[in-house]
Amino acid sequence: MVTSSAAAPPRVVVVTGVSRFLGARVAARLAADPRIERVIGLDPNEPPAGLAGLLDDVELIRADARAASGAIADLGAEAMVHLAVTSAPDPHAGGRAAMKEQNVIGTMQLIAAAQAAPKLRKLVIRSSTAAYGASFKDPAVFTEETEPRAVPRGSFARDILDIEGYVRGFRRRRPGVDATVLRFAPFLSSTADTTLTRYFSQPLVPTVWGRDARLQFVHVDDALEILHRSVIEDHPGTFNVAGAGVLSLSQAVRRAGRISVPLLEGTLSSVAAVARTVGIGQIGLDQIDLFVHGRVVDTTRLVREFGFTPRTTAEAFEDFMQGHRAGSTLTADRLAAAEQAILDGIRRVRAAAEQTADTAVGGDRS
Repeated sequence: MVTSSAAAPPRVVVVTGVSRFLGARVAARLAADPRIERVIGLDPNEPPAGLAGLLDDVELIRADARAASGAIADLGAEAMVHLAVTSAPDPHAGGRAAMKEQNVIGTMQLIAAAQAAPKLRKLVIRSSTAAYGASFKDPAVFTEETEPRAVPRGSFARDILDIEGYVRGFRRRRPGVDATVLRFAPFLSSTADTTLTRYFSQPLVPTVWGRDARLQFVHVDDALEILHRSVIEDHPGTFNVAGAGVLSLSQAVRRAGRISVPLLEGTLSSVAAVARTVGIGQIGLDQIDLFVHGRVVDTTRLVREFGFTPRTTAEAFEDFMQGHRAGSTLTADRLAAAEQAILDGIRRVRAAAEQTADTAVGGDRS
């Protein structure tokens, strides 16, 4: 049975995080819906040139949640879509401290603003399947009711748990507002630019020795459809959003036409800086745990309640590859440069380990 509202869609919608890929596209899609009168984009940063053209019909407010919280009620917002959640720290923008400020403190301020907005009747929150963590204790498939079996090591997963905790409190205080939490699997598409798309775009892909994690993805276009429906229809609750089926990490690497470089788990954790050297970006504990243990979620509730079935994980990955065919050729120069970077990183780790061992031995002798 599909749950959809007989009530009219909200007339005024506030979207956070519009200076980024997902937020800009969600805001533009809502602004193009004739049933919605106003879409206000809330972001402290100016949208880059590549996204600015999408936001012609969006009213932009350059402010963070703290500065804008007092104005949200004045805007007459009937729906809020919170997408200003970042999955990896940016060392050039404050690192982990700035990430937590945005994810945790920013969400807390948005929730406070939502509680004070008298006309609000919908709150849509971007969450992640990282909420389940990743450990050897995990079940084969997570449902929305499954609790994490271990405290996640990664900062993003811990932020997600805090964010969802704020939403649970909001639901108790404002039971008349439909609160929708969407736990997205990692995004993929031919145009998406994320940590994982950069990871699979490299000629050499670091993997974990002796592990072959089961992975799920969601196509960006399907994520946009779910977000749109969450605003114009009534779908309160928490939903897993992923493509059906799984790909093992080894299958994904082969389909991408890349070469796997198996590393010990501890080594991979220690040479995260190498990922930046070869252009993968920020690989943190969240991604490493995912590559070790994998994660598969059940989407029965999503399909039933939304009446929409995302394309499969394999189809999402194939679309990603269509947009990266040109980068799949392993030229000798690219292969040599990436291989040298990884080998240099491993040597640095070994040297550091040997130095630590020598120090410990010297301390014992003294």
